Amino acid sequence: MSQQFKRTRNRRLEHWQKIALCLIIYDFIAVHCSYFIALWMRFDLVYSAIPKGYLDPYKHFITIYAVIAILVFAFCRMYRGMWRYASFTELFNTSMGSIMASGLHLIFITLCFRRMPISYYLWGSLAQFVLLLIPRFGYRVFGSLRKALQSSSEAGGRVMIIGAGSSGQMILRDMITSDKVHDKPVCFIDDNPNKWGRYIERVPIVGGREDILSAVAKYNVNKIFLALPSASAAAKKDIINICNETSCEIKILPAMYQFVLGQVSVSAMKDVSVEDLLGRDPIKADMTQVFEFIHGKTVMVTGGGGSIGSELCRQVAAHDPKQLIIFDVYENNAYSIQLELKHAYPDLDLVVLIGSVRDSRRMFQVFDEYRPQIVYHAAAHKHVPLMEDSPNESIKNNAIGTYKTAYAAMVHGCERFVLISTDKAVNPTNIMGASKRLCEMIIQSFDAKIKAGKADEIPQLFTHSGVENADKDGTGTVFQDIKTEFVAVRFGNVLGSNGSVIPIFKKQIEEGGPVTVTHPDIIRYFMTIPEAVSLVMLAGTYAHGGEIFVLDMGSPVKIDTLARNLIKLSGFKPDEDIKIEYTGLRPGEKLYEEKLMAEEGLRQTKSKLIHIGMPIPFDTDEFLSKLRGLMEAAYDNKENIRDRVAAMVSTYHPENAPITIVKDNKYVAMVQGEDN
Repeated sequence: MSQQFKRTRNRRLEHWQKIALCLIIYDFIAVHCSYFIALWMRFDLVYSAIPKGYLDPYKHFITIYAVIAILVFAFCRMYRGMWRYASFTELFNTSMGSIMASGLHLIFITLCFRRMPISYYLWGSLAQFVLLLIPRFGYRVFGSLRKALQSSSEAGGRVMIIGAGSSGQMILRDMITSDKVHDKPVCFIDDNPNKWGRYIERVPIVGGREDILSAVAKYNVNKIFLALPSASAAAKKDIINICNETSCEIKILPAMYQFVLGQVSVSAMKDVSVEDLLGRDPIKADMTQVFEFIHGKTVMVTGGGGSIGSELCRQVAAHDPKQLIIFDVYENNAYSIQLELKHAYPDLDLVVLIGSVRDSRRMFQVFDEYRPQIVYHAAAHKHVPLMEDSPNESIKNNAIGTYKTAYAAMVHGCERFVLISTDKAVNPTNIMGASKRLCEMIIQSFDAKIKAGKADEIPQLFTHSGVENADKDGTGTVFQDIKTEFVAVRFGNVLGSNGSVIPIFKKQIEEGGPVTVTHPDIIRYFMTIPEAVSLVMLAGTYAHGGEIFVLDMGSPVKIDTLARNLIKLSGFKPDEDIKIEYTGLRPGEKLYEEKLMAEEGLRQTKSKLIHIGMPIPFDTDEFLSKLRGLMEAAYDNKENIRDRVAAMVSTYHPENAPITIVKDNKYVAMVQGEDN
């Protein structure tokens, strides 16, 4: 009881409640005054001329009426409005409250006392309405005047708002009323000709997107706000490209959901990101099947601390698994994602383990103890130039690490093994891409042997004593009833991943340049990390074993254009403020990345964003027999490791490799060597 008393005693009125209390007191007085003014005006502003027969009914009824009016006003929500942003809704509520109260006044004073002069009813209701409006809309008018005076005395930006729809109007209103915003809106741009030449809050709508450059010069604009939450990505890209021709600071309202949630304000604006320049709408996959697939199962993510792996962990955690196992060799990354997931999902059964996929004994221990049902294998060395300098490490970690993890999954009852592959595995000219193609061939070989009922023919690879030997009793029982389905998902570059080109460009711009681009014609496919991971998980639900799923990543993006746009978004001019230098293709790097080999075809899945590449036939037995020799050569750090890989991957051409490139969404063959 004492605690409840303390809580009651310490309870304080919120700011809006104090404002509402002041308004109630004001309205109580205003109601008294309004009808007295009407009576006073009726008799020529002479108090002594008012007959007692009219003055007495007023005196006896007015206080009762004031209480009734306050209740009516409360019913009409006149004490819950945010009067700083008073608009038509508040005007409507005030009008309805005043009309209803005036009607009640007419009825009750006439029935209970006497009929008053008609002018009393008319002037009383009008005076009441005006007096009610004064404090409510006066607050906004005063704020606008004060803001106008501040704008003239304080240095602020001159803003062009692109989009004269609901979002643009809300941005304008926030700029006019907010004390924290000192920018001045000077013009609107909208593609609807019906709006041209008209005004919103005294700000002119001067034309469409073709008028942006002339309006910037005419109105001396130095900031541009894009309020186009529902516009297509292509339209946004086109407008942003025009805005980039100016020297203005550009900000954009992120998404339609903020408009729906009422989060449209200047503070909600963000800098234009590279994602806005990709020219396509964000990929939104239906994750219903993923939820059904993952719900209640034990899921393991190798490389779970990396860019792709950590996002896989986030999305798996959001789909209610029985248990999530994060496996990574780098403890800092693993610890970071562990803290994040524990905070976001306190009830999640989360296990974080440190180890290497190259250690078959460790992999057997983990699979034997936790028995994961689904494995997303994201652990890999992926940086092309580094792997060119350390080719044996690429084979050890990517190819052999995948083999050992897949073998441990197979003999421990894993249901689905999803390999995260890359478009660099297509016609690889670098050892990293070739190692990922080896990974794809490994999971295809495993799948072929399992479907043929010959899982026992898959050799077990290890570089030390066979304490983890799967067939310890020599009976082959462990290979009976193997049902693991192995699949690969192939996609291109992801924006914002560790070591990706965007963070490198941003750092170079911060340092004043130069921005280094390997080649003026180099192009890449790009996708955001959440997009890629959601499609990886969805593709995993489509698997029947042996497929290589190919994600639709839209049109390729020219890296030179990406760099120039990023310089413009940072407020600089390419080749003037920030230089662009072309350094030449690095060892193993291609001008154009491909999603499929020339021999592969595409087959549609349930999702138009996910395709299946028809597998290229190869001799599974011969391939598996060569893997032990490849592993031994890699661990012996042989210098001829590339030759060994080329003998196993027919599409790998380290030098002067024939490349299939994409132009205008058509495949065109060309020869591209490192010296070209």
